[in-house]
Amino acid sequence: MNNLNEILPFLIPLIIIELILLIVTLRHILTHTNYKYGNRTIWLLVTIIGMNLIGPVLYFLFGKEET
Repeated sequence: MNNLNEILPFLIPLIIIELILLIVTLRHILTHTNYKYGNRTIWLLVTIIGMNLIGPVLYFLFGKEET
């Protein structure tokens, strides 16, 4: 339990950042129809399955179409 108290100040901001990134990514996927690679279903699956920062980052690197 003592170990958790040492890590908690680092974990709380990390969890908040991950949730914000996930929400922004899902909002973008659901409001746009054009993607560089794949379609909406694929990017929703990648984002939800790879929820720990990897899915949203992959979407913004490879899925989001340049405007």
